Amino acid sequence: MTHKILFTLAFGTICLNSAAQGPRRNFQREAFTTDRPMVHDPVMAKDGDTYYLYATGMGIQQMMSKDRKTWTVLPQPVMTVIPGWTTDSVPGFGNHVWAPDVIQWHGRWWLAYSCSTFGRNGSAIGLLSSRSLRSNMWKDEGCIVTSREKRDNWNAIDPNFVIDDSDTPWLVWGSFWDGIQLARLDSTMHIAPGEKPRTIARRYDPNYKPTEPNPTSKYAGTNAIEAPFIFKHDGYYYLFVSWDYCCRGAKSNYRVAVGRSKTVEGPYLDRNNKDMANGGGTLFIEGDKKEWEAAGHCAAYTFDGNDIFICHGYSATQNGAALLIQRPISWISDGWPELKPSDR
Repeated sequence: MTHKILFTLAFGTICLNSAAQGPRRNFQREAFTTDRPMVHDPVMAKDGDTYYLYATGMGIQQMMSKDRKTWTVLPQPVMTVIPGWTTDSVPGFGNHVWAPDVIQWHGRWWLAYSCSTFGRNGSAIGLLSSRSLRSNMWKDEGCIVTSREKRDNWNAIDPNFVIDDSDTPWLVWGSFWDGIQLARLDSTMHIAPGEKPRTIARRYDPNYKPTEPNPTSKYAGTNAIEAPFIFKHDGYYYLFVSWDYCCRGAKSNYRVAVGRSKTVEGPYLDRNNKDMANGGGTLFIEGDKKEWEAAGHCAAYTFDGNDIFICHGYSATQNGAALLIQRPISWISDGWPELKPSDR
């Protein structure tokens, strides 16, 4: 097999691109509807009169809805063929694709996704594009960025696209290690030439050393921050991040914090003006221990003039099952977001 090796010199990243494709997956299940979708890491988009939800799953789970109340879980994932470069770049990766993000920009839909294995930072973020969400026909656009164990002190998962006020695309990503990374993209939605990742948020001040070990992985350390999402509102960029630990069912203690900046590059400050790069962040949502044990990996959107927040929560009444949460956002007088009671 012949491989073409693409170097992004500013990162030292290597994306192995193969002409061969991975095996085609056979999905036999039927479509079904539900008003309580089980999801991890949900993101959402609206194309025409239909909402589309994408989430972690075999080949990326997808659903559709006309009202964001009743969802049709589609029988096939986004990716019925896994590109061959993913397993070349990430040893041990199969077809369980994590934490997608989707955005419309310059007449195309762009979908980024994460290839990794749990608790390690040998990872890659891939890219798909499509003219329409309704067609579910996606083109493989290769690899955006990779991270390597023992080489990089960041993890190439949990991507989120953001378009700044000058119509320039950026990618924010990261999980554990040195925290949340940011880099400018080019017109093909790949890392711009000469760009280097910069850390814009950490769980703790770099000088603070937590004493309790990571309960989920002996490799990832204790800088428990991940899943960034940047949302623009009224002259500010709001950076939402997830703190602490997911993926433990009812034992999860995931929660979301937020900071804001006048520029996409930061610094992102919390309500006490502490820089998120030094452990700042204002708590935004956490488990109430009645309906939800924990909540995290969020996204925020404006649909039909209304701002909404979504994430997954670990149900306190369904043995920690991960379910979709949707809440309207309100903006208080000093410009910070708050959540209204759920309307879905």
